[in-house]
Amino acid sequence: MARHFARLVFTACAVLGLFGLLAGNLAAVGTPRVAVLPATGIVDNVFAGYLADGLARAARDGDAAVVIRLNTPGGDLQATNDIVGAILEADIPTIVWVAPAGGRAASAGTFITLAANIALMAPGTNIGAASPVGSGGEDIPGTLGEKVKNDAIAKITSIAEVRHRNVDWAVSAVDKAVSAPANSAVQQHVVDGIAASLDEVIAFANGKQVDVHGTPRTLELAGATTRELAMNPFQSFLHLLSDPNIAALLFSVGSLGLLYELMNPNFVTGILGGLAVILAFIGFGSLPLNAAGLLLLILAVVLFALETTVTSHGLLAVGGLICFVLGASALYTEPGDPFAPVVQVAPQLIAVMTVTAGAFVFLIAYAAIRTRTLATTPGLVGVRLATGTPAVVRRPLEPIGSVYAAGEEWTARTAGDQPLNRGTAVKVVGIDGLTVIVEPDPQSSPA
Repeated sequence: MARHFARLVFTACAVLGLFGLLAGNLAAVGTPRVAVLPATGIVDNVFAGYLADGLARAARDGDAAVVIRLNTPGGDLQATNDIVGAILEADIPTIVWVAPAGGRAASAGTFITLAANIALMAPGTNIGAASPVGSGGEDIPGTLGEKVKNDAIAKITSIAEVRHRNVDWAVSAVDKAVSAPANSAVQQHVVDGIAASLDEVIAFANGKQVDVHGTPRTLELAGATTRELAMNPFQSFLHLLSDPNIAALLFSVGSLGLLYELMNPNFVTGILGGLAVILAFIGFGSLPLNAAGLLLLILAVVLFALETTVTSHGLLAVGGLICFVLGASALYTEPGDPFAPVVQVAPQLIAVMTVTAGAFVFLIAYAAIRTRTLATTPGLVGVRLATGTPAVVRRPLEPIGSVYAAGEEWTARTAGDQPLNRGTAVKVVGIDGLTVIVEPDPQSSPA
């Protein structure tokens, strides 16, 4: 009886478990899901690849829509074109949400936002300022300037027309570098609305009809769940290198590591320093690098190195620190195309790096000066002979020969050029270059 009862209990539990599993799956099938792609920082190839892969994955997994949470100062031209193309060709409705509060969709971010099926902004964000300028921030003159501007205008016009947005404002964002806060962007029909949270984004998009590959599709997002598809660790690391502060810090630390390797070879600082510099240049590839600023940083390192070998009473170190501050401040320029970001090294970071570099050079210079002024111990090879040091003639002085003094043999001659035989006791009275000047020492006995 007990065994029969146990079987009934086991069977009932199994049936209930199976029913619960099926119910959960059926509920999951009936519940729409939205993929969220956090997109923060410089627009580079890693950024573009991540968004393209995320859009494809969400469509493949059957998600109802994709929300790109965007906050960018701009980025690479080719990467921007790739992202815009991926959004326009996506097999899934795409929502770009400029967030969080204080974020922006500048330069390249403007093109990306306008390309979405639905464009939303969080309160306190802004969009625009996509005008092409030269490497120094000036207008690009002549035919080249017209070509760059006209190409950017044509691109943003086509995007605005496809998504039925304000074409005149889109053109002005490129032609006159116009920028708009969230409320103004909504009023001018640049974006579709304002949403302070992801829930508000989904609620706003629910029921909206969008065009996907020419086919109208109504977004049914009531009760939708969300999942975040973040960058994988490798993508995150590569994208981190495009941060202007990280790139500047890596170059500075790497340069100091290489300098220390030259002063005190140990391989560790040399390898790590070289690796840091290489990673910095990978980051510089996605940033509007100013060659003059980079040369000033290199000059600073050269002056630091000379400070350890040349007696300048600290002038070279001071000059190096001035070059370091100027180079770090001017390391990045205004972008040369409408998509590139406007970036700079944070003043706080410049101050910290300058103090650290100054302390580093001071310690190296102090160690070098202390080494030069250390008193030598008699008997060590290579010591400087003091006046009065006793010696013994090894090779007869006729008048040039050699003497043995302070543990090694020296080329020597007598003060009066008189000859002295081997074994004669002498004392040092002076040094002429590498030749020791001696005279007989009657108070010493031959060795």
